[in-house]
Amino acid sequence: MTGPFDELPDTEWVGDEAGAIVRPYVLTRGRTEPASGRFDLVTLAVTVRSVPHRDSGLDPECLTIVRLCQQPQSVAEVAAHTNLPAGTVRVLLGDLLDQGYIALQEPHSETDMHDERLYRAVLDGLRAL
Repeated sequence: MTGPFDELPDTEWVGDEAGAIVRPYVLTRGRTEPASGRFDLVTLAVTVRSVPHRDSGLDPECLTIVRLCQQPQSVAEVAAHTNLPAGTVRVLLGDLLDQGYIALQEPHSETDMHDERLYRAVLDGLRAL
């Protein structure tokens, strides 16, 4: 007896063949939302506790994020540096937040940004383009 998938080509879905679809799902253990914390693309993450040694139980991606965030990094920057989707980065950052490795810094709201120097710097940057 033959089934509907008997005519599909014989392919392997391991290693590089799996592509980018499987890896983020595996990294987050199927989770699509962080367990705690609110992560916009501009939310800054900063390392507050370094990893004592390589056998900390953290995945390599989490170790990379902890190293990256020695200087405050936005979610978008972490995603770009790690070449991971922002959704995956949010989940990993949530894990690191829960474990006490990072802290979050919310960006200043527009009402806090009435400094004329900021506007001049933006205008100078635009003129330089």
